[in-house]
Amino acid sequence: MGSFSIWHWLIVLLVVILIFGTKKLKNIGSDLGGAVKGFKEGMRTDEEPAKQLNEGGQTIEGEVKSKTHGSV
Repeated sequence: MGSFSIWHWLIVLLVVILIFGTKKLKNIGSDLGGAVKGFKEGMRTDEEPAKQLNEGGQTIEGEVKSKTHGSV
């Protein structure tokens, strides 16, 4: 009932390879890697524009239409 030995994991790996085949497993691995890479790039591009706005020192003008706080 303890942890599995290396032989158990090798048998599981062999069964998975027999069921799915090496080509399908390679495709799944490359798809998963591409998804992780795309996620990292998406996170990186979200941070860059925010940094650029703060470093640019630009002022945004606007008009307050109503107060949300009580009277001061």
